[in-house]
Amino acid sequence: MSYPIPDLASGTVHHAEFEVEKSRFIAWVGHTPSPEHFSTLLEAARQAHPGASHHCTAFIAGAPGEQNAIGFSDDGEPGGTAGRPMFQVLEGAGLGQLGCVVIRYFGGIKLGTGGLARAYSKAVSLALETLPTRTFTPRKPLTLKLDFAGEAEARSWLAGQDIPIEQADYGADGVTLTVGWPEDEPVELGELESRLKGRLQILASAQGSSPGI
Repeated sequence: MSYPIPDLASGTVHHAEFEVEKSRFIAWVGHTPSPEHFSTLLEAARQAHPGASHHCTAFIAGAPGEQNAIGFSDDGEPGGTAGRPMFQVLEGAGLGQLGCVVIRYFGGIKLGTGGLARAYSKAVSLALETLPTRTFTPRKPLTLKLDFAGEAEARSWLAGQDIPIEQADYGADGVTLTVGWPEDEPVELGELESRLKGRLQILASAQGSSPGI
């Protein structure tokens, strides 16, 4: 199943901020295909804003609806006033592989539990409003063997099916192409085999999706 993810280069973040009752809230959103990527995002936020009062977090390191590679933290704010409201906004957006850190500089006026939840939710919502996205398709590696004469035809057919070639290896007897086949689609190569007059071998079809990094 394809789904939208942040269209951000590795190591880059998308920002949004606003102020309420003299407290400044800064949202950092990044592409986090794994919990480790989210840890990197959080560390970058802490280094950029070491004097902030709080670095509250939420992330979904997988597809929308992911139940395991998720997390959120209030980072010292009253329980349930930051991380969970942030996570609920991420979850409701229908995006995957994204994480958010909301940095708060306390302005001296307490917002109350309801005010805090609204402020942290708003910070995430503002960031998502302008977040660039792209469609991600989970893929599994599929290895094909063909002769040199069929390479151009195979590449043309694969491009027409939006199947990326992840690696090409050349040997004395032909070329081996490793492609990223959509994980939720059956492998159907009848048309390509016909074009290549049967000169096509499937060497491997491994399970598991590509990281989407």
